[in-house]
Amino acid sequence: MPADHSTALIISDEAEFSRSITARWQTERTVPTFTLLGGDIWPRSLDNFAVAIVGPLRRELLSVIIEPLHSTPQPLFCVCDDAATAQLVRERWPRASVLRRDENWLHILILSASEALLRARAEGRARSAEEKCAALERQATLGRYMLDMRHTLNNSLTSVLGNSDLLLVEPGSLSAQARAQIETIRNMTLRIHEVMQRFSSLEKEMKVVAQQAERDSGKYRTAAAGD
Repeated sequence: MPADHSTALIISDEAEFSRSITARWQTERTVPTFTLLGGDIWPRSLDNFAVAIVGPLRRELLSVIIEPLHSTPQPLFCVCDDAATAQLVRERWPRASVLRRDENWLHILILSASEALLRARAEGRARSAEEKCAALERQATLGRYMLDMRHTLNNSLTSVLGNSDLLLVEPGSLSAQARAQIETIRNMTLRIHEVMQRFSSLEKEMKVVAQQAERDSGKYRTAAAGD
């Protein structure tokens, strides 16, 4: 499941820990959606989040909860009450950002997690733009191929159309059924030819639009330089 680029996952045995974070985050300009979990109800397979914050937990739950989070690409913050736990987390899960719950821990955590969310959103937009660009490039490649092949296709259509006309100019040489089939072939050939002509018209229209855009851009640059 792809990460939700506006969800903060908070896991702790202490309800007050989660409440403190959500209340403090409400004062920020950008507030994410929160998923709050206790250590006992950790689903172990949740990955629908943009940033994870792990607060005070019983020691036996540390590995159970942090290990799967550490294997995801999302930012991970661990808030520890004592130096021993902080050292353990740093050694076993080096990707986690460890904070001690001292005087400024909440401010530092919200600032860092907010930056992580902004980065996740930016990366999500970048990936979306890349996917759209890739799709457009594939379509452009197909369009260029069709334009490159239109002369060959038109020549083939001309041959089919010419031969069908030759068969139809001699009345009585074909059965009614064969004549109807050839007329169908001729009509479909004409329809395909009309589609190919539309491709040529679209190419010319697009060139005109591009040239006009280039002229307008030149006028704007000249006006800006004059200012």
